[in-house]
Amino acid sequence: MRAAACPIDRRSFASLLRSAPKDAVAFHVQGTPGVKVYVVHDTQSVKLPSSVSRWPLATGTEVLLAMDALSKDVGDEKVRISYFGEAGGVPVGRAMLYLTCVDVSLDADTNRSGAVSRTLLDKATWTWGPDGHGAILLVNCDRDDPKAETLDNRDPAVRSYAGTGASHTKKKIPFSYVFPPNFLPPTLSAGHRLVLHVDFSDADKVGVFYGGNSVALEEYKHVLGGSKLAYAIKPSRHQEESIFYVEGLAFPDVGFSGLVTFHVTLLESPEKGLLETPIFTDTVVFRVAPWIMTPNTAAPLEVFVCSVDDNEDFVAAVGAMAEKAKCPLTVCPLPENRQDRWIQDEVEFGYVQAPHKTFPVVFDSPRNRGLKDFPVKSILGPDFGYVARQAPEGASSLDSFGNLEVSPPVTVQGKEYPLGRILIGSSFPRFGGRRMAKAVKDFLIAQQVQAPVELFSDWLHVGHVDEFLSFVPAPDRKGFRLLLASPSACYQLLKEKQDEGFGEAAMFQGLEKVPKPTINEILANEALRKFNNYVQSCISWNRDILKRALGLAEPDILDIPQRLVGGRCCLGQRARALLEPLGLTCTFIDDYFSYHVLSGEVHCGTNVRRKPFAFKWWHMVP
Repeated sequence: MRAAACPIDRRSFASLLRSAPKDAVAFHVQGTPGVKVYVVHDTQSVKLPSSVSRWPLATGTEVLLAMDALSKDVGDEKVRISYFGEAGGVPVGRAMLYLTCVDVSLDADTNRSGAVSRTLLDKATWTWGPDGHGAILLVNCDRDDPKAETLDNRDPAVRSYAGTGASHTKKKIPFSYVFPPNFLPPTLSAGHRLVLHVDFSDADKVGVFYGGNSVALEEYKHVLGGSKLAYAIKPSRHQEESIFYVEGLAFPDVGFSGLVTFHVTLLESPEKGLLETPIFTDTVVFRVAPWIMTPNTAAPLEVFVCSVDDNEDFVAAVGAMAEKAKCPLTVCPLPENRQDRWIQDEVEFGYVQAPHKTFPVVFDSPRNRGLKDFPVKSILGPDFGYVARQAPEGASSLDSFGNLEVSPPVTVQGKEYPLGRILIGSSFPRFGGRRMAKAVKDFLIAQQVQAPVELFSDWLHVGHVDEFLSFVPAPDRKGFRLLLASPSACYQLLKEKQDEGFGEAAMFQGLEKVPKPTINEILANEALRKFNNYVQSCISWNRDILKRALGLAEPDILDIPQRLVGGRCCLGQRARALLEPLGLTCTFIDDYFSYHVLSGEVHCGTNVRRKPFAFKWWHMVP
């Protein structure tokens, strides 16, 4: 940001009528060399001197004054106005205006270039879209000191330069400059104060730091935010820039739109006992960057899995896939996960972004089971942020983040969602049942850029949307396919195999102590068929919601044969036939005993941090 009163090129209006003698009908105006004088008459502006020496003293006539250089002293530039009566000749009166030009302009990266600069844009407003403007502030939610027990934004000290501005990489005072080039003439400084201040409603959302002209970290001090609503800036006599730094303390949420307003005000000190008078205020508005999810179609950057007592083969298989994809693998060991293998349910990976900085942020769910300490102890760190929301009413299974997914970018009836739409499971269309915690849902809605869609998932035992849907990249159409679990497609496949003479083929060959029903037995099981018909009706309900909310047509959806009770049977060949034409490779991992019988699958037992969108969130219109 940056701060200015009577800034250069700001034109001031002088009323002529108030100072004119009673009999005056015309005037002449002349300024000293440092003043540009304009006369506005009949809605036209004329720069002086001009061929017209006198101007009618009409109600709509105004004088505009501008100065190109800062004053060296109070009143060092002047404008003289001479008033004339009907007879003309000798002036019937004169007025002298003494001018002082000072520089107090509050600036930030309002044009979103990654660097602070002065601008003619309206700094007091923030607009979306490719032609929008307004400064962006990142929440300082990482932890630069590995020994610290809190996030950086709860620590009043500056630990490193990685947060000290747009040209650096840290976050204690992250990512946003406050620049007041605050030059005031010495004689003006004695009776005036320059104050940087924040609205009371915004004070708990931001922190501002100042280190004077020092480069030593210990010299930086917290000057604004929290209980500190104003800070008096010491004016410079050499037109130097005093650099301040700003950090965000809170993400958008209920009661906080994400907009934060800063002001710099030049105050005049009147006689003793009277309040100071504001002469000029400049304002700049920041928007706190939202937390953004990444879809399954984005490139993987890091794979996560838990190591527990009975999943060595599973971890090895996931590791082999990660190595093949040239993607780092992070294994959460048993002492840290405490036999909690469901890492998909514990966290969701996303990121925050400003024009000068992007870094990942892990969203910690309110489930608080064995993995509850892992995100803070092992993921949070330098340039890796953390955010969490709790469920005061008590967390349900739907608060686990297997119930939190996001679609790839979509366009719905002309409305663009360039960052996709968040998908969460709930208990509608019926009343009652399980729902995602209000605090989590409100947080997701408040980010604005990935408008959430509620699906019906409470019919499932666990209740997560990832149990019946996923997305894969595709080279055509919308660039992806929605995969939906389909009991109907499974029955159709089994009937085909029965007609081909494979009715006595048994499932789960090679698995010990597991029932091995034949295709004939499965197709003859009416209770099982009735249950799967119910499951299919629930998925079909969601299919219609997804088609409307994501603007999908039937060719954008692939039905993956699946029975939600019993196992996988002969689905591999059909899965390959559906997915390999899209350029995808199918790898099958045995998770039957380590995950499937515990009501989860491969997706539930893994997690992936993915590459951020190339699209900049501030270019969209929510």
